[in-house]
Amino acid sequence: MKVETTRFGSIEIDKDKIITFERGILGFPEDRHYALLPHDENSPFFWLQSLESPELAFVVINPAIIVDDYNFEIPDEMEQELELEESSEAEVLVLVTFRSGNGEKPVKLSANLLGPLIINVKNRRACQAVLDPKKYPVRFEFS
Repeated sequence: MKVETTRFGSIEIDKDKIITFERGILGFPEDRHYALLPHDENSPFFWLQSLESPELAFVVINPAIIVDDYNFEIPDEMEQELELEESSEAEVLVLVTFRSGNGEKPVKLSANLLGPLIINVKNRRACQAVLDPKKYPVRFEFS
């Protein structure tokens, strides 16, 4: 499948690699199909590129890379929605935000630990969870 994007130009996506969010990502309900693209060969970051909106792409990262003790129970209704048979079938990613510094201040990175993306690696179905805001921040700064 050929897809036009503003960031990456024309890209070829294997239909078996398309990730489907039945309910979209919070704030983007119309965009339900995505491709996960590596940022760079040695980078921990990936791009989650919308296949509906050429200009929409999120930077994501595996939260285990930035937080040692990040874990949570996937709610039963999400396990059913994603058709997860085992927790090992779930890949968890979090959205990353880059805030540019001004002048001498460096760029700040933050990850949304409150709203992780859960992907069934077998069937490529995905959803966004909303966890306990007392335990997980929307903006977890890291470097």
